[in-house]
Amino acid sequence: MATKKKMITRDDIVSKYMDYVLEKGEKPKSVYHFVKENDFTEAEFYTFFGTLEGLEKEIFRLFFVNTVDLLHKNSEYEAYNMKNKMLSFYFTFFEMLTANRSYVLQSLKLDRNPLKNLVQLTSLREVFKEYVSEILTDDYRLEQQKLQKFQEKAIQESAWLQLMMTIKFWIDDSSPAFEKTDIFIEKSVNASFELMNVAPINHLIDFGKFLFKEKIYSKQ
Repeated sequence: MATKKKMITRDDIVSKYMDYVLEKGEKPKSVYHFVKENDFTEAEFYTFFGTLEGLEKEIFRLFFVNTVDLLHKNSEYEAYNMKNKMLSFYFTFFEMLTANRSYVLQSLKLDRNPLKNLVQLTSLREVFKEYVSEILTDDYRLEQQKLQKFQEKAIQESAWLQLMMTIKFWIDDSSPAFEKTDIFIEKSVNASFELMNVAPINHLIDFGKFLFKEKIYSKQ
């Protein structure tokens, strides 16, 4: 009796793709070449992914998803303030990247054009920005409602830029256990939250309102 072939899963395809890139030192030339090499069908591939590029993006998104899943397993995480949530995210996320360092380094250097390599991070960018918005607390929001949406987008974009800078630092880090990256994370996150302190900004806005009113009423 013939043995029934095991159904391939999304995780199986991700794992096989990462192994392919590491073993071959290049991306598959096509979906056809990739599935033939790994003994499953194109139809099975397209059940989960539309393109190889979509699969590449999903790998980095999964690093994020698995990081957040781990964070939520810590019963104390929900009680953390925004800065400690961000620090916890960073340390856990870079542990995840370190566990897959060979793949990350290989995949982000495969194309001579750095911008093409960074396309893989677009899905990560989307979910990370959502995460920043979710953990953003009133302590860091402007009181003026009209400015809140603009401020939130600015915080999301600056947080993404900071994550990209940290990834670059981690890639170049040759210290034991990447201890310099840990120091970089702590110092950069602390610095960014100092800059995000909106209390002085709110005071300046109030002062501006006061001056505006005084100027208007003094003319009457």
